[in-house]
Amino acid sequence: MASHTFMAGCTPDTPLEAQTGLLNGQQIALLDEIGDVILPTTPSSPGAKAARIGEYMNVMVSDCFSELDQEIFMDGLVKLAKSCDEKYGKDFMQLDDGEKQEFVLMLEEENRNYREIKRTGDPERHYYGLIKGMTMRGYFSSEIGATQALNHIAVPGRWDACIPLEPGQKAYS
Repeated sequence: MASHTFMAGCTPDTPLEAQTGLLNGQQIALLDEIGDVILPTTPSSPGAKAARIGEYMNVMVSDCFSELDQEIFMDGLVKLAKSCDEKYGKDFMQLDDGEKQEFVLMLEEENRNYREIKRTGDPERHYYGLIKGMTMRGYFSSEIGATQALNHIAVPGRWDACIPLEPGQKAYS
């Protein structure tokens, strides 16, 4: 009985828009879409959107990030929207799949070259690096990522440091 009461706290009983945190419902949906470009649905596993990566990022940014990283992240969402509007004349959510991929690849390139292009006064990190890192950590630590994208063994029995994998076999979680 006590375990049921304890676990009831793990299930959100409020709609997405009413949940607390720094991000609003539109920003969470945007991060779900960006996450799904980074880790899309494949024939063997759902993508980042199915793992509700936007909600994960809301918790991480709101509860775990330093004030500086929160500022980088939140300012980055504004920069992302502005950059998308300048490039395509529309919001990221309105882009077709090809445009979304092209835009995320552009962000990936900016992040990769950030140290060379950063000006005095710019943040130490590029916001896309934060988004991508949280997408990867959140997805592969989610139930969907651990059990469907990876080869999950709940109680493996023993630890083997090096296990050869067959071509196409999933890595272990």
